[in-house]
Amino acid sequence: MKLRSPVNDQAEITLPKQVSDLQKQFTGTVCSSRGDEYNIENNIVDLITQQKEFTLAQSTNHWTLTATLYEDLWRKRSLSLLTGEPFPIEKEKELLIDWVNPKPDGLYLDVGCSTALYARALKKASPKSTIAAIDFSKQMLTEARLKAEADQTDLYLIKADAREMPFFGKTFDGVVMGGTLNELSDELKVLFECKRVLKEGGVMFVMHLIKSEYWYARLMQDSAEWGGLQFWTVDESNKLFERADFTIEEQFTKGIVCFTKLSA
Repeated sequence: MKLRSPVNDQAEITLPKQVSDLQKQFTGTVCSSRGDEYNIENNIVDLITQQKEFTLAQSTNHWTLTATLYEDLWRKRSLSLLTGEPFPIEKEKELLIDWVNPKPDGLYLDVGCSTALYARALKKASPKSTIAAIDFSKQMLTEARLKAEADQTDLYLIKADAREMPFFGKTFDGVVMGGTLNELSDELKVLFECKRVLKEGGVMFVMHLIKSEYWYARLMQDSAEWGGLQFWTVDESNKLFERADFTIEEQFTKGIVCFTKLSA
């Protein structure tokens, strides 16, 4: 896999395929074509050169307990809780695969991957595709590695800032983002980055939470905003997507959960 150096925009970093083989531990370093060097620890490539300030919501992603419990305790049940009706995670995965339609020779990116739920689902659906997953939390990526290893899923796991993605333009056939949009402190910049790295005609799949219509739920959302979470109406969300130069192809909502298929 080819990456763009985070300190030299025109410099290329080549990741050996062994980094994505999560059945075997890979630890070492990798250099760009201009000599800047980055650590790889237990198959996780660290391309963050300077940590930025985090909101409270973002900070919790750096807790080992959050990473350990996130998928099994929360993520697998969250859509049923948030939509107010049974919504198993397998149904979400089916929609992801249907809209993204991963190809055997395709290259796909999971942005703000947490435990790489979407990345693993894409790889399972298309084993010969290449999947990269980025997050700013080492703890989440460590848990993602454990789950991918257990699933015998090969992924490139990269610690990176989604506001400054370490990829060249028009690299990916598809980009996916599950729940991360609400946690971003610079959501428009991240969406511009997603558009930049997506090939012409490529697809972006987004799942995010919208403002509730009910006053009591809005009180909870207003409280969550103090911790750094953001919520928009569907119209407000769509304006964000359009400002980033995406075309809205398909969309539906259940409760406060919104799924959107975007094209570049």
